[in-house]
Amino acid sequence: NVAYADAQRRLPFKYNLAKDLPHELQDRINALPSSYRNSAQARVLFEAMIGEATDDDLNAPPISVINDVTDEGAPPWEFVYTNQMWYGEGVPPPDTKNLKSCGCVGRCDPKSKTCSCAKRQHRHLKAYIEDRTIPKTWNGAPFVYDGKGCLQWFGLPIFECNAFCGCDEDCPNRVVQTGRRYVVNIKRTENTGWGIFNGPKKIPRGSFIGVYAGELLTVGEADRRGMLYNKFGRTYLFDIDFHHMSSEAVYSVDAYHAGNLTRFLNHSCDPNCEIQACYINEANIDKPMLTIFTVREVEPLEELSFSYMGQIDHDAVNSSKVRNDAVFAECHCGSANCQGVLFSGL
Repeated sequence: NVAYADAQRRLPFKYNLAKDLPHELQDRINALPSSYRNSAQARVLFEAMIGEATDDDLNAPPISVINDVTDEGAPPWEFVYTNQMWYGEGVPPPDTKNLKSCGCVGRCDPKSKTCSCAKRQHRHLKAYIEDRTIPKTWNGAPFVYDGKGCLQWFGLPIFECNAFCGCDEDCPNRVVQTGRRYVVNIKRTENTGWGIFNGPKKIPRGSFIGVYAGELLTVGEADRRGMLYNKFGRTYLFDIDFHHMSSEAVYSVDAYHAGNLTRFLNHSCDPNCEIQACYINEANIDKPMLTIFTVREVEPLEELSFSYMGQIDHDAVNSSKVRNDAVFAECHCGSANCQGVLFSGL
């Protein structure tokens, strides 16, 4: 009820600190000889690590590690597997005091005049309706998702119901927090390292795949790390920078030391996934979660990918070929419109 939610809001909101990232298992595995790390037992242990770390996503199908290409038993043990965000130094805790929550009973109705979550989402979509990105005939139901929980509009901010709302867990405005519904596997590729591949069934357009999880950093710290990462040409840094945000990026996500299946998503010049900004237990507009959805139907066993370059800047592509920057690499995505070069990280 509303009184209970208000009482909960007064309590300190639990969140993770990057300095508390556990890494004992990774240290132990890396201390073992390569013969063990390249064994079938290491693969089983890696899969078990994933399963244990995703107890917050119990309904998600298990993830298998598949390698028919090299002798590697599993991906490098260089990160902690987690679906959570880990807050770095200088990053404020989640702003729940200013978070608007609904008092709906049962499932939220996007046409409700009293649901604060519906009103908040509509307020942020109003400009897109006015410029006809969203047609005025759109019925608005349910929220930015359709009746099956698939995202209807891409490139727009998502505002889901939160921990202090009165609605049920099966509310149609709780999709990201419900978790992944489709089978995906971590698989070794011929030319692009480890990647994420679909299972035996098609994944519909607009399906949630995962949160780009990791350390939440200030841009200053991300820039400092970026200079180090650039030296060996691989980075998992991703600035939180969307057009609906009023200023330049304030925070970044780094999935190098902590992350989940999304850190293995490879680049494609013709991607089948995109990153969307999603807010749940956060009122700070500068700190959305980076959520990954499919932008078209994904065929069985097809690799999932997104564009590391965002919207392709052809001038940047051409200049990167000339200067041979370590951060840029030759693209092997194989798509018909391949640009020939990619940012060799995020």
